Amino acid sequence: MNVAGRTLSPAVQKALTYWPGIVHPKRPEPVDLAALPPFFNDLLAELPWWNSDWQVTQVEAASPREVASSHDRQKNAFTEVSVPGTLVGRAAQTLPFVGRVRFEGNRLLRFQAKIADTTVGPALAKAGAPEPHPFGAVLCKLMDSRGVSVKELAVRTVRAMSTINAARTGGHNPHPVLVGEIAGALGIPEADLAAIAGIDAPTGGSGDTCACHSMA
Repeated sequence: MNVAGRTLSPAVQKALTYWPGIVHPKRPEPVDLAALPPFFNDLLAELPWWNSDWQVTQVEAASPREVASSHDRQKNAFTEVSVPGTLVGRAAQTLPFVGRVRFEGNRLLRFQAKIADTTVGPALAKAGAPEPHPFGAVLCKLMDSRGVSVKELAVRTVRAMSTINAARTGGHNPHPVLVGEIAGALGIPEADLAAIAGIDAPTGGSGDTCACHSMA
């Protein structure tokens, strides 16, 4: 499901930017949220495995997560909101639903749904291809901002370039030992990089670097 670049209707855009739950200089006039259930149902229906018996039937006002602003200290081009609601299936079965929508003006950038305990989309890889680990994108930015090439990082960590490439592209899940070595090579606290990678830092080390190079 590729939603990037789609145009939001005026009714959907208005409903997504109605935020009575936050402080306003003047309380906003109520907005009809009726445009949102069919908007979400249309997006969900594009999933090839989606059971159309399940429909978003009601929603609540959106809660802003990030807000477009031209303020010097809050510059942001897009807006992202979370919209809680309810999915109803056959026999009046219900599940909690939250739609997370990122948009810029009237242009849809990203859609993600959480249904009960399951998070749906968006995927970065094509259908049938392994999904890259998000740490790869973070590692790319860390290396680029420091001007460190794949070859140089491989030398610093005493690793094969293929190992660094796999980490950089998200082809392999980040291993705690490798993350510790990368942290030391890039001058980043090991615990910080482990937290970014979503893993536990190796135990028994200094907490800043890892001297183990046994996995080439």
